[in-house]
Amino acid sequence: MWRGALTELIATAFLVFTLTSSVIACLDSQEVDPMLLVPFVVFIIFFLFLIMTIPISGGHMNPILSFIAWLEGHATFARASIYVIAQCLGSIMGFLIMRNVMDHQTASKYFLGGCTIDSNGAASAISRKGALILEFSCTFLLLFVGVTVAFDKKRCKELGLAMVCGVVAGAMALAVFVSITVTGHAGYGGVGLNPAKCLGPALLEGGILWHGHWVFWVGPFLACIVYKGYSINLPKE
Repeated sequence: MWRGALTELIATAFLVFTLTSSVIACLDSQEVDPMLLVPFVVFIIFFLFLIMTIPISGGHMNPILSFIAWLEGHATFARASIYVIAQCLGSIMGFLIMRNVMDHQTASKYFLGGCTIDSNGAASAISRKGALILEFSCTFLLLFVGVTVAFDKKRCKELGLAMVCGVVAGAMALAVFVSITVTGHAGYGGVGLNPAKCLGPALLEGGILWHGHWVFWVGPFLACIVYKGYSINLPKE
């Protein structure tokens, strides 16, 4: 368990550092519609991290996945709790690295890659209620498409590790694509899908990143509870 927790800490730190800096690079590029590049970046990065971490820790790197793993009986409460703590610490580490290496002007422009809903009301693209619904919906999409396959031992054996990682990473990229195309505004950065990723910048930068921060926790965890109710009726191996 402790080896898994250490893996979760390190993997989460470098996941948020790599993913956030890459997404900011896409948004800051000269492409006509850089948001179309973001889902591809999300897919590639998550696929690489998943295929490396799944054999060691289960490849959670996200409190949502640790929580649903506990609800589904694939992890004990103690393991899930330690993983969540490791993921939150890893997020802080990753964003500390990014804050020290990224250009200050770029970091300020994108709020260090943190999860935002509005810019003090001036650039609001979505209400907190709308953001909550989107967080819930996109998280459920991730669970329905990706986690359903990942937790099915028979299908995992049939598909193989690489294909399972591809399905989960694809579900993540699809959820991100849906969220940024639905809103498509700088005031809302799209779904967080990872409360730990939202927590790191909020603790380091504060300010606007705390506005509606609860949405990025409540929406995904509520989706996990609803998914658990749905999965009870699924056939078990």
